[in-house]
Amino acid sequence: MRHKMAGKKLSRGKDERAALRRILIKQLFEHERIHTTRAKAQAVRGQAERLITLAKEGNKAGDAQVVHARRLAAARLGDAAAVKRLFDEIAPRFSDRPGGYTRIVKLGLRQGDAAEMVILELVED
Repeated sequence: MRHKMAGKKLSRGKDERAALRRILIKQLFEHERIHTTRAKAQAVRGQAERLITLAKEGNKAGDAQVVHARRLAAARLGDAAAVKRLFDEIAPRFSDRPGGYTRIVKLGLRQGDAAEMVILELVED
């Protein structure tokens, strides 16, 4: 039983799961909207919102805190271009929003395997 077990396994091993989440978050920040399954969107949504909050609070803080926040984000994303876009374009848009930066829109079932498909997108003000 999975009592008190956080996160979803997504039918993958630990390294594959971490890579999948990293890729989906980078794609979300790059395109601001991705089509994926409901389980993957729910697994990624929390981490993406935490990164946006980290960038938002890092931008408000002093110089040393900005560098620290960027390094933390780079460790989680592994891509300098995604970190730059997150801190310079995405976080300032949500500076006065207290949370809820993403939205999941249901699309219906995928024809091949009947998986529930969704759009995970950044909320526009």
